[in-house]
Amino acid sequence: KNASCSRPAQQTRSSSKIGSAAIVNQFQGIHAQLGTQMVNKAWRIIPRPIMETVLNNHAHRHRVHQPLIIHGPRGVGKTTLILERLLENWNKGPHVTGYVDFAQSIEDNHPHHGHSFPWASWSNCSPPSLPTLRTQLEQSLESMAEKGVQLGAISSHQICKTLGKWHNLDTSLKRIIQTNKETTISKRILSNKVSTLTLWDKAVFTLTARLNATEIDEVLGLREKGKNMSVQEASYYREGMVALKLAKEVLRIQQGFRANAVKNLNKTGGFSRTLANSATDWPYLLLELLSGAAQADYFQVHNTFIIHKIIDAKHPKLVINNIDVLKNAALVDDSSVSASMYHDSLIWRIIALGANEMCMPVILVTSDSYYSYGAYMDFGFPDIFISRETFGWTPQQAKIHMVPDYFSQSEWDLIIEVLGSNPRHLFEIYALKQSNYYQA
Repeated sequence: KNASCSRPAQQTRSSSKIGSAAIVNQFQGIHAQLGTQMVNKAWRIIPRPIMETVLNNHAHRHRVHQPLIIHGPRGVGKTTLILERLLENWNKGPHVTGYVDFAQSIEDNHPHHGHSFPWASWSNCSPPSLPTLRTQLEQSLESMAEKGVQLGAISSHQICKTLGKWHNLDTSLKRIIQTNKETTISKRILSNKVSTLTLWDKAVFTLTARLNATEIDEVLGLREKGKNMSVQEASYYREGMVALKLAKEVLRIQQGFRANAVKNLNKTGGFSRTLANSATDWPYLLLELLSGAAQADYFQVHNTFIIHKIIDAKHPKLVINNIDVLKNAALVDDSSVSASMYHDSLIWRIIALGANEMCMPVILVTSDSYYSYGAYMDFGFPDIFISRETFGWTPQQAKIHMVPDYFSQSEWDLIIEVLGSNPRHLFEIYALKQSNYYQA
């Protein structure tokens, strides 16, 4: 489904002199040869005050009840708006933003790999593998969580408490402790009477012995802070970083317990909410930790050595571009449930976190009309998302910015006649004009 065909306003109109289909086909053929060719006059990124205000108002909140979806046809400037106008400011001062573009792994059709965006939907391109997209998402969230640990906003015991809300940790922790052959484990430590928190602390100590302390200190920046930091404070930050790795290892072990069930589910094509949620446990845990750490104006730390220490604020947020690519990703092995099930579980859990406890701002960007008119029915009710739709410039608005700087009046009239009332892909059309293929 392509949002460009979802409403009459986006349907192209045929020309009496030149068939629109023929022109579009010609553009497609030429565009494939052009790639990201530079134009003679630098293309100007034009501000969009209303849409920017809407997105800024959502992103600048510490926590929100609903994810926001910005959707509209291909080529109207959604990605440009995020990357060129907003993302830099969303990583300044108290803000930190994770940006994930699921289409980036489509090497034949993405500017990141030296190509240009396709004219049609991403669904017409070869789908990327689900493990690749999972890694993209997890690395972005892990990076933000590590910053939270650096600020002292996420501690080892907070990770244990959050993880323990949804999982029984004892068996996995005992397995991690017992795999350390260099450590003698007493029967008391592994007895059923020992609390989960005691097992957690022991597992953190065990994992610390295996990891490279220098690498952990470099990630935390402790060498730069070392002159003004006590041994106790440095130990606190190291424990937080190791605890993140421990939580990931615990979930990996628990996922292994379900490996045969996942394999059978993929074979039979069935559905299991439990198995779907197990695939998204790690990104969801990171989302919950970051959402819990996002406080009004500051992060506040409570521990034995740092009492009510106020640290520089960080307001985390997440932008997922081309979320529809995740839904159509290719399942290449049985390490996870199907892509559509993973996609639905991830969105369900973001919705649930926002509704129950409030979630850090999550913005989904897509050109698939499913998110305009179908997703709300699958996920509950019409207002389950904050929905903002953009069709780009109207002919009158675009003319102010495009004529005569980029197109002559006659050229602009032809563009409107062929491409309809909401012209799109204007940069690509301008690139065609500047190429050797254009004839006035």
